[in-house]
Amino acid sequence: MKSLRPLLLLTTLFFAWGFLTSINDILIPYLKGIFELTQLQAMLVQFAFFSAYFTGSLAYFLLSITKGDPIARIGYQKGIVGGLLLAGLVAALFYPAAHFHSYPFFLAALFTVGLGFTLLQISANPYVAIMGDPRSASIRLNLCQGLNSIGTVLGPLIGGYLLFGLDKASSETGASSVQIPYLVFGGCLFVLAAFFALVKLPALHPSEEMEKGVSALKFPQLSFGILAIFFYVGAEVSIGSNLISFFKLPEIGGIKEAQGSTYVSMYWGGLMIGRLLGAVSLSQLSQKTKTLSLFAIPVLGYLFLVTSHCLTYDLPLGHTLRDMSGFIPFLVLNALAFRMGRNSAGFTTTLFAILAAVLLVVGVASEGSLAMWCIIAVGLFNSVLWSNIFTLAIRGLGPFTSQGSSLLVMAIVGGALFPLLQGHAADIYGIHSSFLVPIIAYVYIAWYGSRQEPLMITQIIETEEPNEEVEEAFA
Repeated sequence: MKSLRPLLLLTTLFFAWGFLTSINDILIPYLKGIFELTQLQAMLVQFAFFSAYFTGSLAYFLLSITKGDPIARIGYQKGIVGGLLLAGLVAALFYPAAHFHSYPFFLAALFTVGLGFTLLQISANPYVAIMGDPRSASIRLNLCQGLNSIGTVLGPLIGGYLLFGLDKASSETGASSVQIPYLVFGGCLFVLAAFFALVKLPALHPSEEMEKGVSALKFPQLSFGILAIFFYVGAEVSIGSNLISFFKLPEIGGIKEAQGSTYVSMYWGGLMIGRLLGAVSLSQLSQKTKTLSLFAIPVLGYLFLVTSHCLTYDLPLGHTLRDMSGFIPFLVLNALAFRMGRNSAGFTTTLFAILAAVLLVVGVASEGSLAMWCIIAVGLFNSVLWSNIFTLAIRGLGPFTSQGSSLLVMAIVGGALFPLLQGHAADIYGIHSSFLVPIIAYVYIAWYGSRQEPLMITQIIETEEPNEEVEEAFA
């Protein structure tokens, strides 16, 4: 119970970076229209944002192997405050970017906020993992990721309303529409920074002095996990980045940007529902409670998504329920997949990656509502991949946890490169066919999970030293 209060406080961080990260999916078609960009050029939005993760994490890693781990010296709380302050600079940069009508300036602003979020990721994820019972680390991460996903649901809804719903196509260029929203977003980040600077959080540090050098890479679960994170983030971001352009296709529905943004939030809402299910399925709750949750969470999550859409766009409830009923069969499939996961992080990772790949294949091979809902439903099976991979990768790292975390965050650069790859494929073969690109990622993730299938999540997390079964699995 001692960790409950700080855990609740930390969920605000996950919500904030989820909210701002998902708005990029709306910013892409918005800036594409303003600056008349190709799909590949528009994907530079994600390249700028997620390349900051690589740049910031690389700098952190190089510092840790030469001077020692910075977080080990300053503590997780100061790292969180620093990340929030840096991310808040986006408010100062988006205003002149819009004023000068400069696409490179927008990219610079996105890069800056990405650097701030890098420090947040390096600080917050391992802090959540070690702040309580090691056996419940994945549960805490899934819970925080669930709050992150609420932010990713509301981001496209509010962002779509502000950028497309309120853009009156006046004599101004249209780029100025982002000035006030991003000033508000940046101000909220500065308020959070002040709050976390004043609040008292448990002073957690690695249990041992950090050694210099690249010692974290001697752990095979981390080395292979870095590539798994690269592929996972790349696929997740690439899919979300291309959704609005996908929805606009005549064979899919010819859906305009404002309405398309609501379906983007359904994609991210799938992650929210799945992560909350993951937190319950990996918990020590009774089987009866878990079974009830497998029914209640999807229902409540679906109603939350529908209600959010109705309130944001002032839509009638009955019409929205019918419009989004195509999501229901995939909610059932997701709940069944959790039952099949058998509390195994490795097996669940493999199963969910395979299902995501199958949905992409069906989405590319079909048209209309079936194709649309198959692609959207991939979010449900992306849900626990981050927390499972992250937890599996840092288990047993001990004093190298922060260094390993920085390497995993560095791998978020997949979110910068995969959208470029899919954007290039879209320019050549079309948006519809380009959704074959993320399948590459899920094939590797399925393999990574399969190498750890014999190990249960509760066994993995409590391991303090390299596990011989893990070494053999990756041999």
